[in-house]
Amino acid sequence: MSKSIDFYFDYGSPTSYLAYKQMPGLSQRTGATINYLPILLGGVLQATSNRSPMELPTKRVWMVRDMKFFADRYGVPFEHNPAFPINTLVLMRGATYAAQEGFLDRYSDAVFDAMWGHPKNMSDPNVIGAVLANADLDVKRIVAATQEPQIKEKLKADTQVAIDRGAFGAPTFFVDDHMFFGQDRIQYLEEYLVGL
Repeated sequence: MSKSIDFYFDYGSPTSYLAYKQMPGLSQRTGATINYLPILLGGVLQATSNRSPMELPTKRVWMVRDMKFFADRYGVPFEHNPAFPINTLVLMRGATYAAQEGFLDRYSDAVFDAMWGHPKNMSDPNVIGAVLANADLDVKRIVAATQEPQIKEKLKADTQVAIDRGAFGAPTFFVDDHMFFGQDRIQYLEEYLVGL
């Protein structure tokens, strides 16, 4: 087995944000390579007849508190985004393009921070543009790329691959065929990697 993690995520998932913040340390401690794979969580939920826990009032209250608990444990900033839920289709297409062009780390740092670290209304194109510009990214090129057929199809295809592998939400991690779901499973993912 390889020490390589496929990390499926969507910026609209606060638990994906918490998981994302843990990936550099996990990679350093285990020597694992992280393959960051943008997907469209809405497509996964629809295909698997699943629902966001944030749609369930009682679970939503608990989950916001639980995410704050984990953020404090991890030492990362976290605030619930008042604009939530946010349609992330354009953001995820941008991520697909960023991955293709080799700047997904900078793009993800900026977008995740604007979603959950220091929340902004990331459904507003002007806000998105400002966030990307502040990260010294080429806003015009990224926006244009989100409308390119090959980028649209790549995001759809990657989402379908995640579904075919058994994903039903985000974040989802695979080490070969072994799946872990949820940011609260990272310690078990790490134990699994150490044992390889």
